[in-house]
Amino acid sequence: MPGTDQRHCGTLIVGASQAGLQLAASLRQSGATGPITLVGEEVHPPYQRPPLSKEFLAGRADFGALALRAPAFYAENAIDLVSGERVADVALSPGGPPGSGRAVTASGRELVFDRLALTVGAAPRRLPLPGAELDGVCYLRDHDDAADLRVRLATAGRVVVVGGGFIGLEAAAAARALGRSVTVVEAADRLMARAVAPLVSEFYRRAHLRRGTDVLLGAAVAAVEGDGRRVTGVRLADGTWLPADLVLIGAGVVPRTELAERLGLDCDGGIVVDARCRTSDPAVVAAGDCTVRPHPMTGEGRVRLESVQNAVAQAQVAAATLLGRTADVPSVPWFWSFQGDLKLQMAGLSAGYDGQVVRGEPDGEQFSVLYYRYGRLLAVDAVNRPADYMAVRKALGRGATIDPDRAADPGVPLKTLIAAEPDTAPAL
Repeated sequence: MPGTDQRHCGTLIVGASQAGLQLAASLRQSGATGPITLVGEEVHPPYQRPPLSKEFLAGRADFGALALRAPAFYAENAIDLVSGERVADVALSPGGPPGSGRAVTASGRELVFDRLALTVGAAPRRLPLPGAELDGVCYLRDHDDAADLRVRLATAGRVVVVGGGFIGLEAAAAARALGRSVTVVEAADRLMARAVAPLVSEFYRRAHLRRGTDVLLGAAVAAVEGDGRRVTGVRLADGTWLPADLVLIGAGVVPRTELAERLGLDCDGGIVVDARCRTSDPAVVAAGDCTVRPHPMTGEGRVRLESVQNAVAQAQVAAATLLGRTADVPSVPWFWSFQGDLKLQMAGLSAGYDGQVVRGEPDGEQFSVLYYRYGRLLAVDAVNRPADYMAVRKALGRGATIDPDRAADPGVPLKTLIAAEPDTAPAL
């Protein structure tokens, strides 16, 4: 892989994401002294992505406030941040030390590394729809996407959001708060189906309707239509036509596995890693949204988690692995989605639950749902009820449970009900 400019970068971290920056910082905090190079495609230094579809899109936060670290941090910690460069190719040295090799950027820069970490994240799922190339069809993943969408929302009249997941609903709430006419089109039979139980899905459907957003479920988009240049509407598979001058496609993300595949690493819905963030080549680590990993609480199966918590935790583990150590990092997943004044906070993973307890009244927009399997606490979804969220997160972190019968009384603080997990509980 010949390059026009060669440099030795020590530990090469591909992807200036939350995981990538945390990995670099953790290496330094753990005493790593060699060169560390963090390469990112965007021209911006690493920043927080979750606020892009919330505070930033709603105009309540400026981009400068989203920086993950002050500019001086990189020089002070001898982290060579290379922005605006895409790693186009990578190969390991067949006769060199494990994990060493060379990468080449799109501009021809050759990067020689001793250790490699992939924190390349995920890309928006592009829908192959007729008319998807029209002006006014947007995606929302990075700063430039969000900045463009914020400008367009200032003058848009009718907005169609394709996809009823977190990103789509957060953007819909921001658009509706600006007074725009908003319709959410979801192909599944309920909102946020991958993340929450039916009861929570139905609550959010009703809540968005109350705020003036139309929600269409089980609706497939057949085409985006326009006047030859700009979008004018969306055509559904049943023939329904929805007028729009702005269309946001929020159909989820696709893990970026291209470089991993070039290296011959195992990929299955993401880069496959073990509990220590090792890929199928144990000398190469990966972390963040690009990975599939063992269940963080049971160690069973594989899951892909899209969250700040998972990115940070995996990066800390990956740094320890590169240094030949093990890291004891808290493993309870947590997530959040702020849709206007509806603050959903989640802890644990509810997949496989066989029972649930509802605390509070969904109609009052302050409630939580606790999920159980064989009587053991699995997770919580809390809407505008932060104390319940924190109690469950604390219990799960301790390997404890909360009795479901006592939890049903919304007047009893959950933190007073945390009990040690019974030794005879069936395995998940």
